[in-house]
Amino acid sequence: MSMATFTFPFFLSLLLLPLSSLLTFAAENTTGTIGINYGRIANNLPPPEKVVALLKSQGINKVKLYDTDAAVLTALANSGINVVVALPNELLSSAANDPSFADKWVQANISQYHPQTQIEAIAVGNEVFADPNNTTKFLVPAINNLQSALVKHNLSSSIKLSSPIALSALQNSYPSSSGSFKPDLIEPAVKPLLDFLSKTSSYLMINAYPFFAYEANADEISLDYALFRTNPGNVDSGNGLRYNSLMEAQLDAVFAAMSALGYDDVKLVVTETGWPSNGDENEIGSGKANAAAYNGNLVKRVLTGGGTPLKPKDPLNVYLFALFNENQKPGPTSERNYGLFYPDEGKVYDIPLTLAGLNGAQSNPVNESKAQVPTTAPSSGNTWCVANVNAGEEKLQAGLDYACGEGGADCRSIQEGSTCFNPNTLEAHASYAFNSYYQKKARGTGTCDFGGAAHVVAQPPRYGTCEYPTGY
Repeated sequence: MSMATFTFPFFLSLLLLPLSSLLTFAAENTTGTIGINYGRIANNLPPPEKVVALLKSQGINKVKLYDTDAAVLTALANSGINVVVALPNELLSSAANDPSFADKWVQANISQYHPQTQIEAIAVGNEVFADPNNTTKFLVPAINNLQSALVKHNLSSSIKLSSPIALSALQNSYPSSSGSFKPDLIEPAVKPLLDFLSKTSSYLMINAYPFFAYEANADEISLDYALFRTNPGNVDSGNGLRYNSLMEAQLDAVFAAMSALGYDDVKLVVTETGWPSNGDENEIGSGKANAAAYNGNLVKRVLTGGGTPLKPKDPLNVYLFALFNENQKPGPTSERNYGLFYPDEGKVYDIPLTLAGLNGAQSNPVNESKAQVPTTAPSSGNTWCVANVNAGEEKLQAGLDYACGEGGADCRSIQEGSTCFNPNTLEAHASYAFNSYYQKKARGTGTCDFGGAAHVVAQPPRYGTCEYPTGY
């Protein structure tokens, strides 16, 4: 995923816009689809057969992969689940420069499995324009060679080709009506890509993350606007259209950018969007409540009908990111916490994923607070934060160092000679520091984690004669 979002002027002007409601678009009576991204950058995920069973149990019939793993594609055979597979960025140059490579790749990774595995599209690369390895020039030649291979194997009528792009491909994005692509991308990549999509009746794949926009500008963007919650709405000063969610504004900026190049006929599919259920201290807005609100309200928005303000009759088709928390993803804590499910298949939070689920369930937890960052709401009753000894000494020490350092915990009592120095163990000292931090943060959601090194308890900790505070 890319952390790029809207260009800077968008954030400065968001709060100056008037506001409105969603009802106009629901009246269009068109419904979209919900799929999910099945990423596997983890060492603790269930086997593919169990994953397929999980998808079916949740009513999910569309899944997007990041490769063409044989075990996964075999497990998906005859499942009734539609599949988007991917040709990774590292194979783009080979597919672009060698038609025989593209042909052999299609033989080995597509025709061998289809139609038993219902492959409906190939994502050629991922956020190529943002790839530091400069693979942009290979994108369209690779797509053309893959299309020739699909035609050769009589697959072109059932399998579409496209490429997920990040919003960083936009030069202008505010107001949405003035959306435009970066000039240096237009002739070498964007126009040829859109031309291909138009001629093959395919669609542009978009990765859109309102979380990144909100995280970077929480003082200027309404959290309700970012989470699809009830809000008065915003009006585009360029065309007068009213917006009720940040993501719809993002998508219409892409539509406007395509229209400026003469490609009004190309549809969009949101191939990635999501909200992290946990994050680092500076990742404002991360947390289970907001993740449940965003994904739950997005599902409701998609399945109850209507498109964006600019394209109200085009249904929203969305792939949530992601199925599982992936413990080996690099980067900030949020990167490992986008999943709807833990690796043991337990739900991170409970949201409906189907129309039937919408009629009988509500997203849980969904924080209806109007606060910009509702991660500091106090828990009811006394709770404490203590060390998780199973996390290992390295994580405990790192958490202790953070809590007593930039975390601002009061660690004076665990200094040598002070009241809580004994027992002089890493577990005891970390527990004291973690709890101090947790209480100072008003026992807010996500403030007792420290990368898995801590957990909440409902009984007062007992380490020697030390007393643990319950508030500051």
